[in-house]
Amino acid sequence: MILITGGAGYIGSHCAVEFLKDGFDVLIFDNFSTGHREIIQNIQSKYKSAVFCEGDLRNKSDIDNLFKSYKIDAVIHLAAYSIVSESFNVPEKYYENNVCATINLLNSMLENSVMNIIFSSTAAVYGEPLYLPIDEKHSKKPINPYGKTKLMIENIMDDYDIAYRLKSVRLRYFNVIGADYENGLGEWHDNETHLVPIILKSALKNDFVFKIFGKDYSTKDGTCIRDYIDVRDLVAAHKLAYYYLIKNQISDVFNIGTQKGYSVKEIYEIIVEILGKKIPVEYAPKRNGDSAVLLASAKKAENLLGWRYKKTLYESIKSAYEWERYLINLKASN
Repeated sequence: MILITGGAGYIGSHCAVEFLKDGFDVLIFDNFSTGHREIIQNIQSKYKSAVFCEGDLRNKSDIDNLFKSYKIDAVIHLAAYSIVSESFNVPEKYYENNVCATINLLNSMLENSVMNIIFSSTAAVYGEPLYLPIDEKHSKKPINPYGKTKLMIENIMDDYDIAYRLKSVRLRYFNVIGADYENGLGEWHDNETHLVPIILKSALKNDFVFKIFGKDYSTKDGTCIRDYIDVRDLVAAHKLAYYYLIKNQISDVFNIGTQKGYSVKEIYEIIVEILGKKIPVEYAPKRNGDSAVLLASAKKAENLLGWRYKKTLYESIKSAYEWERYLINLKASN
């Protein structure tokens, strides 16, 4: 059985379905701090074997009960707070939830002889890029508390490997977008901070002025450039990482991105094309912690995992648009 922490959230729910559709027994664990019960209902309506347990990784007893109740073979750890701006304002929330809770999880794994974990890390561990594209050997100097918590967890996992032989694969995500809207899965945050859903949510309400933070970055059009990876391609990488870990029993780390960069303006133009209407724009000052360009080298994942992205940026944004329409209909029916 695969335990997926944060399985009611954006990436976790897609990951659960990725494993379920291949016949794995999946145990989803979530505290609904950012996830949604409707997502679990959508998953269980299609996959009757999916098991859900509500609980909090910060409560060691909640995790211990999981391992006592189910025969867990491996863990995919996706439960974390991930809003960069918030991490500056309330860092204790991030260190407690991301770092302390992960230590609880790792200790419960050891106590129950579960020695394999896939961890959702982030490109934020790198900090300001010294060269592009960023590979896994790039120096790691995170510039925000969120990135620091993820790097701290990676370091803890290295120490747990050396001391206890607990093996881990860390996947460093770049910017995740898209949705499996046909299965009722997508990005659903009450406090949305990500570019694509922010534009789509507000534009669909017809009351939106799109705010671009910074217009004088050293890029082709003055706006930030990011590497966008479709969530469906991302969760496929998790499955390949699981097979890699089970087969080789070595800890490792992989970037997951497309090796292609798109500016904020380019994202805006694609959304305008999909919506078929112009969206008002205004510029605002740069935000704290925003790098001009973040671009992944995913060659290691290609070579060792056999992974490569499949979805185009247009397909990803179109699926996010369909998901936002689904959410509007869902809320209207409730």
